[in-house]
Amino acid sequence: MQTTVLVYWGWYWRPVYDALPLIAAQLVFAYAFDMLLAWWRRDRYTLGFGPFPVVLSTNLFLWFKPDWFFLQFVMIAAGFAAKELIRWDRDGRSAHIFNPSSFPLAIASLGLIATGTTSWTWGAEIAQTQFNPPQIYVVLFLVGLPGQFLFGVTPMTMSAVLTTYVLGVGYFLLTGSYFFVGSYIPVAAFLGMHLLFTDPSTSPRTELGRIMFGMMYGASLTALYGLLAMIGAPTFYDKLLPVPLMNLSVRALDRMASSIGVLDPRRDGRPLSARRRNLAYMTVWAIAFGALSAIDAVGDDHPGRHLPFWQRACEADARHACANLTPIMDAHCKDGSAWACNEIGVLRWRGKVAAPERAAADFLRACERGFTSGCLNLRLLAGDATEPSSMPPPLNEYPILLRTGKGPVRERSRAQLLSRACHHGFSDACRQLDEEATDAE
Repeated sequence: MQTTVLVYWGWYWRPVYDALPLIAAQLVFAYAFDMLLAWWRRDRYTLGFGPFPVVLSTNLFLWFKPDWFFLQFVMIAAGFAAKELIRWDRDGRSAHIFNPSSFPLAIASLGLIATGTTSWTWGAEIAQTQFNPPQIYVVLFLVGLPGQFLFGVTPMTMSAVLTTYVLGVGYFLLTGSYFFVGSYIPVAAFLGMHLLFTDPSTSPRTELGRIMFGMMYGASLTALYGLLAMIGAPTFYDKLLPVPLMNLSVRALDRMASSIGVLDPRRDGRPLSARRRNLAYMTVWAIAFGALSAIDAVGDDHPGRHLPFWQRACEADARHACANLTPIMDAHCKDGSAWACNEIGVLRWRGKVAAPERAAADFLRACERGFTSGCLNLRLLAGDATEPSSMPPPLNEYPILLRTGKGPVRERSRAQLLSRACHHGFSDACRQLDEEATDAE
């Protein structure tokens, strides 16, 4: 499952393939370290594939850059040491407490946040580029099915996804803005819901406990995203931090689930075997995922990836909308869109976004690229004018403005570009399409 994700993701972001020798080195190190632990603790080592999921899961979420890559081996060692040394009694048997992938990821995340050294890692790039492959949500859904079938973790994944979605919808209804910029559930978080926190050994064993565990993960990463954004820390840590604390709760969740027998999902499904109940959960999850995909709650075409949505939300003063719009506009301006340079300058002039002193530089860049409104605004800004000038985007800039993180825009003809721009919410493109349709009639 993890290898499938790495191969598919790497096809659209080649640094993943460049890192394969380093992943192999981590595997060799993991086997050697695990053998040493076994020799030290019990003088017996069982050869198997145990190090693979630990190493691969770690590398799906965080890599250190070359100058600091030795810390990657420290993370692997910390995960295996925690698995061997930090244990408790569960149902009369000794078991490790912490997920051996999540524990070192959370410790590393705390250290990087505290020291302001996120730049030592590729963490932000990893979280961003995992959206690059087409239909990545569908791929992750399909990749997760075998593990859900074998280990009965569907209630965890399903409840985590649905909890995050419900919280996102509630935020949207209250504010008119999306909590996560490009989706109700970011791809990296969706991946974590399938292949990070779902370790069956460190999660509840009751079905109701697993449902509550998933709800905790969805609520925790949502809260952490907001907290990290508030303190100015990178938000991609949201999915990495909560799991160890959740691991500590699993015995309490199982006791709670056992005490609430009337709410135990097994009550209505007791005639079914465990495997058939799991298939029933998987069926419900498949239906839920299909519904979420159909309404673009998850997928490649979420409205939060369309520039006009954030423009309208910013004009309406929706919560954080202008702050979310700023980096999008700045990126498009840097990529060559004179229209985007002028529009971000207009927002700065109006005081909608930070750094109003940069408005003149934005208008100058727009003017130098031949955008009439940019030149006019540059003159107006030097005078006593209070209302800046705006114009619709020119056709040749739509290939820049329509990017959604899936690579270059492939549409090139006028009709194709206008049609896609209209779908994204550019009103002028819709108007031009209507006029051309009327003329054709």
